[in-house]
Amino acid sequence: MRSAGDADAALLASLHVEAFNRPWSQSAFEVFLSDPTVFCLVIEEAGFILWRTLAGEAEILTLAVSTAARRRGIARALLADAVERSAQAPAEWMFLEVSDQNSAALALYRQAGFQVSGLRKGYYESEAKPENALVMRLSLTASPPPTINDPDNIPPRS
Repeated sequence: MRSAGDADAALLASLHVEAFNRPWSQSAFEVFLSDPTVFCLVIEEAGFILWRTLAGEAEILTLAVSTAARRRGIARALLADAVERSAQAPAEWMFLEVSDQNSAALALYRQAGFQVSGLRKGYYESEAKPENALVMRLSLTASPPPTINDPDNIPPRS
């Protein structure tokens, strides 16, 4: 795992294509990677997480894992590192939006301690019908701080 830089925009775009029906372009990643409030961790040819930390809050912008690399703990590892780095920033909260139809992502985020804090109806376009986005948040100042990779620290579903 390493921090992504400007030269990684094409790699991020290619990984994003595998993970999303409406992928972001290389130029979109170039813009994000040039923003000093945006951070990105990448595992070569496997996945990445892109987030922003600003004014005491962190927001996951996207998390993508290639089809071939799924179910290997890559998303969990990327998320754990982003949470840890955001807490050290220091940010007090981490937010994200996820489709209410994305059961794998919802399970990952719930296991990490994220809780639903809002709903955006029809937020995501899809071939069938618009999908709702769940807004989720995680306290980064909880005592003890969240430990994503510790199976004994998985909160119950709410």
